Amino acid sequence: MDDRQRLRYSRHLLLNEFGEEAQERLLAAHALVVGAGGLGSAALLYLASSGMGRITVCDGDVVDLTNLQRQIIHRVESIGTPKASSAAATLAGINPDIRVEPLEERVSAERLMSLVRTADVVLDCSDNFATRHALNRACVAARKPLVSGAGIRFDGQIAVFDLRRDGAPCYNCLFAESADAAEERCATMGVFAPLVGIIGTFQALEAIKLVAGIGETLAGRLMLFDALASRWHEVRLARDPHCRVCGADRAAA
Repeated sequence: MDDRQRLRYSRHLLLNEFGEEAQERLLAAHALVVGAGGLGSAALLYLASSGMGRITVCDGDVVDLTNLQRQIIHRVESIGTPKASSAAATLAGINPDIRVEPLEERVSAERLMSLVRTADVVLDCSDNFATRHALNRACVAARKPLVSGAGIRFDGQIAVFDLRRDGAPCYNCLFAESADAAEERCATMGVFAPLVGIIGTFQALEAIKLVAGIGETLAGRLMLFDALASRWHEVRLARDPHCRVCGADRAAA
């Protein structure tokens, strides 16, 4: 770290629990962020400003007017442009020292496997179960930590699946993949704008702790947030021994 970086990240360096070693680990790390919508907007802004050295952001959608209510990484002039590139442009204006790689595509399961292998931490900021489950399978296969967030209406949730740990639960242990699962979309259900900012920021917080090696993460816990009541609830998670992704039954899957 040079003197300019020490000045930029000085408020991190003042923290006894963080310091220069943790900041250097962050600067050397690679985060994969799938989704540059409401969750991804907040997560990406804090990952970049905190000094995550390399960020790959994947999103196949383009910015439209309805996004601007909550997707704070995008601007009016971004309408009609790919979200991944719009996000990368904003991040370049915040921290030009980091490397941001926009992927303007809805990534396939095979592509996710390749991307996850190169990452140190993965943030699921997507908006559909198919992507969530494909990303979980890739993280289980590569044993990479997954920070999962979701928000709809006034309800949010966040969990960390630290798949580097033996016996850790995966996303499928909590939400088993099913063809009958109903998708809840912001376009039809609505979403309270600050909610996705809260959850996305929490995702960045957990990702930074995982990479920097500080504090206690949410591994093995699910946090549920009721924005109308401003209340958090915690649920302990356990591995499903019969999970078809990470359990004993996976060979038969």
